[in-house]
Amino acid sequence: MQHWKEGGHDKLCKAIKKAGGAEQYNANQKYTAAVTVAAEACADDTKGQTCYICTQALHWKTKEGLVRMCACRGTAGFAHVSCLAEQAKILVAEAEENNLGSKVLNERFDRWHTCGLCEQNYHGVVRGGLGWGCWKTYLGRSELDLARRFAMQQLGNGLYHTKHYEDALTVEEALLLMLRRAGASEQGILTAQNNIARTYQLLGRHESALNMYRDVLSGYLKLLGESDTFTIMAASNYASALHNLNRFEEAKALLSRTMPVAQRVLGESNELTITIKCHYSWSLYEDTAATLGDLREAVTSLDDTERTARRVLGGGHPTVLKIEKCLQDARAALRAHSA
Repeated sequence: MQHWKEGGHDKLCKAIKKAGGAEQYNANQKYTAAVTVAAEACADDTKGQTCYICTQALHWKTKEGLVRMCACRGTAGFAHVSCLAEQAKILVAEAEENNLGSKVLNERFDRWHTCGLCEQNYHGVVRGGLGWGCWKTYLGRSELDLARRFAMQQLGNGLYHTKHYEDALTVEEALLLMLRRAGASEQGILTAQNNIARTYQLLGRHESALNMYRDVLSGYLKLLGESDTFTIMAASNYASALHNLNRFEEAKALLSRTMPVAQRVLGESNELTITIKCHYSWSLYEDTAATLGDLREAVTSLDDTERTARRVLGGGHPTVLKIEKCLQDARAALRAHSA
């Protein structure tokens, strides 16, 4: 009674009930906070711009600022997180209501994480805001509903991109359990396991990450073959895990087999191909047994990869920044070896 009368509990209960329950209330609060963080992070880059969806500088309802964390450049790609979320929600609802088929539905779901203009994934705090936006939109659906599973995956991805790794792991492990209860497809299970392994790696649980990545790669090879995008991604991830455990020869051998497949299937300008080339160079120059030829090859390859990545993704993209750091380190290693 004291909490109810003096602690504001009556007001909180009413707010939770009005939102539709504790889970929905929590998601709404987290989404609002994530949108604020995203707008503040993009404030300098978005000055004087307007949203390409609603054409306003401030959102008419939430008064939030603009964001842009994709590969758009110039005056393109500025938007409000709420406008991006509403657009994705409408597109998915239209596909569901009109039974447009699974292919169209999956393409519509992609708008929760991919820019409709440059067709590159959002990253950083914008990805985090959209992750919470997706979850708050579909969390009320049943475990058998595709939208709920997708929303959990996007929430996990959003938490991962904003470096909330422990929270991301909690969501990803819950999703894997839910998929197994629901009898989900093998590919869905493998995707969930891949995301868990990715988070293990960032939490420093390298052996666990390696073991899970190995199982994921083996599963994708059997299910989809070596030329599928998911298999190529799994090979890249497994090689990265090998690298983190200083198993450079194994990483280089795997990447040297995967790189030509990625170039043939995805093309030189694809972000995954760019990442694989970066990882291969990384394994070359970080190996303590690297020869002068290895270091020269790493610098030459990274120099070319950096130009391609900058052209495709823009100078502020995390992948580009990572390649720039690798190039600096590779050049330093080459100078030291030469000296």
